[in-house]
Amino acid sequence: MSDPFPDFEVVPAVDMQDGEVVQLVQGERGTEKRYGDPVAAAERWVDAGAETLHLVDLDGAFEGDRGNADAVEAVVDAVDVPVQLGGGIRTADDATDLLDRGVERVILGTAAVENPDLVAEVSEDYPGRVMVSLDAKGGEVVVSGWTEGTGLDPAEAASRYEELGAGSILFTDVDVEGKQEGVQTDVTKRVVEAVDIPVVASGGVASLDDIRALRDAGAAAVVVGTALYEGAFTLAAAMRV
Repeated sequence: MSDPFPDFEVVPAVDMQDGEVVQLVQGERGTEKRYGDPVAAAERWVDAGAETLHLVDLDGAFEGDRGNADAVEAVVDAVDVPVQLGGGIRTADDATDLLDRGVERVILGTAAVENPDLVAEVSEDYPGRVMVSLDAKGGEVVVSGWTEGTGLDPAEAASRYEELGAGSILFTDVDVEGKQEGVQTDVTKRVVEAVDIPVVASGGVASLDDIRALRDAGAAAVVVGTALYEGAFTLAAAMRV
């Protein structure tokens, strides 16, 4: 199984709602700012040097129904870099269908917490291609669009999913997500130290210093959304950190 992130990467986010690219503050609907067509955004980031894209079907994340499936397929067809996708992937059939259609990694969040065996089931046939999403708020893993606490410690949960076959962990610090006020690296570092698989950090990146801090905390890659769309820095500058 090859390392999906042999070198530190900055991964642009293409979050989709109602077929458009949006960014939410703290994951809350109604806070979104719209940024147009998903394919145009994806192509823009690839042209700027992105080596991986992070796609989220927000309608799927909130409702469990992959409402942006057509937009996702259009992005996968349009770009020639690996795409990781989360949001509304609830069953092994959902996951394997997407992997067969060209998605490089499926991101399992709520489904992985509710049914950990799902991670093992998909990983058996597609080793390394399941990324488990752990979103933490106040030091606790939360699910269902960040609305429900689970009582799980993120570092302990990450270790458990590694044992079940997850190829990587996506760790989102919900306390700072979308605020563009900077990152806090303590929890991210604990998650990194708990596993041997790559940990991709997400949430709160507002500056190049934030990217540097997450890299220094051991993250294999950092997902960046709002800061890139708002022009806080360029992707090229972020990749030189």
